Amino acid sequence: MTQSRTEPDIVLQARGLQRRFVIDKPIFGPVTEVRAVDGVDLQIRRGETFAIVGESGCGKSTLARLLVRLIDPTEGEVMYDGKDISRLDARQVRALRRDLQFIFQDPFSSLNPRMTVGALIEEPLRAHGLGTRKQRREKVEALLSRVGLMPEHANRYPHEFSGGQRQRVGIARALASGPKVLIGDEPVSALDVSIQAQVVNILEDLKDEFGLTLVVIAHDLAVIRHMADRVAVMYLGQIVEIAPVADLFRTPLHPYSETLIAAIPVPRVGATRATSKVEGDLPNPISPPSGCRFHPRCPYAVDRCASQVPGLTDIGQGRSVACHRHAELTLDGLAADTGARTTAAEKRFENYRNARAGRATR
Repeated sequence: MTQSRTEPDIVLQARGLQRRFVIDKPIFGPVTEVRAVDGVDLQIRRGETFAIVGESGCGKSTLARLLVRLIDPTEGEVMYDGKDISRLDARQVRALRRDLQFIFQDPFSSLNPRMTVGALIEEPLRAHGLGTRKQRREKVEALLSRVGLMPEHANRYPHEFSGGQRQRVGIARALASGPKVLIGDEPVSALDVSIQAQVVNILEDLKDEFGLTLVVIAHDLAVIRHMADRVAVMYLGQIVEIAPVADLFRTPLHPYSETLIAAIPVPRVGATRATSKVEGDLPNPISPPSGCRFHPRCPYAVDRCASQVPGLTDIGQGRSVACHRHAELTLDGLAADTGARTTAAEKRFENYRNARAGRATR
């Protein structure tokens, strides 16, 4: 079906995406598996910077690899430009690599130490049969310059570079084939803080220059706040909230999102931030809690949270949330339209925060 002009141009989409890993397979008895990604639905718009955030072990890196077919889904579909890529054969996946590229978290382990930097960047060009030998060399030099390295660096090996320089090499290699979508799996988390801003600026500049769609996996919301257009929050393999970045930071609608944002350090002497305290430890992903997976740690949980799984509900204004409390707000008729619903949600979470601080509004 042809998209209407009012609908966003969707470049990458996940439908009911699942990935299970077998942990134990005994001769007798049931197989033990972990659902790293469990029923994820999301849409990524062409030309945007889309962030996927959550604490370690939530499944965000697995989701990133599923989106570019570095690993195969157990169930569900991944759609690229309206075509299902989740069941492509090896030859078709190689062709797909030209459009979908990946930047790894650890630049050193992702670069072959026996190849020069020039050969590493040129490899995607040769694999896809792009250009003559002279044209490929010129392309390598241009890409090195574009990411802030010198053309003569092409003759050096990865171990001769710093961590930030190696990540620049990884970015140049990812750009070599002329991709349309670039996915970075925590591309700055392994770098010094002073270098992180430089790499983030490079990614933002390249996105605009080459017309890329950028998907960033991160646990540092302070970085995401300054570079993302929209954010998906993950918890134990599921998406619990999707929102424009400004709306998420102003009014997080899911309690887990509120917790992540409250944990961001305040960079001013004497400044304070309302805290959102989470009780208990992260549940075992092999046997996640029933109902809402966040309910054992949620300060707002009610009985239905332990028994009923909340669906990811579109509440308008580009926002979706999987929370029974928000659904109850709508069902009770406290909000007649999307704007009032959002205002009521802001008031509700303000009351929750104030109640914890001992000054509940009345």
